[in-house]
Amino acid sequence: MYTILVHGGAGNIPEDKAQAHLEGAKEAVKAGSEILKSDGSAMDAVEAAIKVMEDNPTFNAGTGSVLTFEGEVEMDAAIAYGPNLDFGAVAGVKNIRHPISLARLVMEKTDHVLLAGQGANDFAKLMGFEYHDPITPQRKAQWEKYRQEFMNGNYKDWPKLRELFKEHPEFLHGTVGAVAIDSHGETAAATSTGGVFLKLLGRVGDTPIPGAGTYATIEGASSSTGLGEGMMRILFTKTALDFLRDGLDAQHAAESAINYLDNFVGTDAGIIIVDRNGNVGIHHNTPNMTWAYLKDGMNEISCGI
Repeated sequence: MYTILVHGGAGNIPEDKAQAHLEGAKEAVKAGSEILKSDGSAMDAVEAAIKVMEDNPTFNAGTGSVLTFEGEVEMDAAIAYGPNLDFGAVAGVKNIRHPISLARLVMEKTDHVLLAGQGANDFAKLMGFEYHDPITPQRKAQWEKYRQEFMNGNYKDWPKLRELFKEHPEFLHGTVGAVAIDSHGETAAATSTGGVFLKLLGRVGDTPIPGAGTYATIEGASSSTGLGEGMMRILFTKTALDFLRDGLDAQHAAESAINYLDNFVGTDAGIIIVDRNGNVGIHHNTPNMTWAYLKDGMNEISCGI
């Protein structure tokens, strides 16, 4: 028995970009499922899936990440291993190709949970990561346009980013995530993101915070997407897995987590869950969220947006 489920971000995905999102999610599932079909681990599967999405400029992770207000890219990533609550994460890393692989090395090669900023980049160099520029021409053009609009006074409510996201909810889609259970019953979750458009330098979202944007336990694994400032406040993915522990199935746990978030914080978000039986949960309170999954015995990848 195995299951792998991925998301490509929640928000408002334009119709002309929907197919690219779906195909990108399916390619990620293919990469992860090949490992699971060969009796590989859930950890290897979710890392492989995320690496495919980090290489796809359609998504806001790795190459194609959104730019900060200063025109740089700062990326966050995390990976979690359910059987013993292992967790590795990086925050604010620059100029590497696969932040998710660096996050895994934090878990496996250090006694720490999270490395950030220059220290994380120094660790990447020590681990042999080569320099990589993740800025694409499309993201640079978007940054120039919207930064100029802000400088012209079009966005009055900058401290909370509310006006920006009301006018352009597409900025919220982009974080990528994967959750899996392997044939040995082990669960894992992984998430990678470039953050939110025009964020301040040094901003860290929910992705690398244990239990906020990424989490895995013996009950299941979960990854989320949306505006992290809200999800951090309720430990969104841990809350979802707590619902599993309390007896809900994966789908109802996902729905309950979104309802809890709506009631207490009111943040746009999406979440994916796989439980210890390989069942999937998918839910969001935004117009769209790209998702795809494959379970043992299925002939085709199921996907939606």
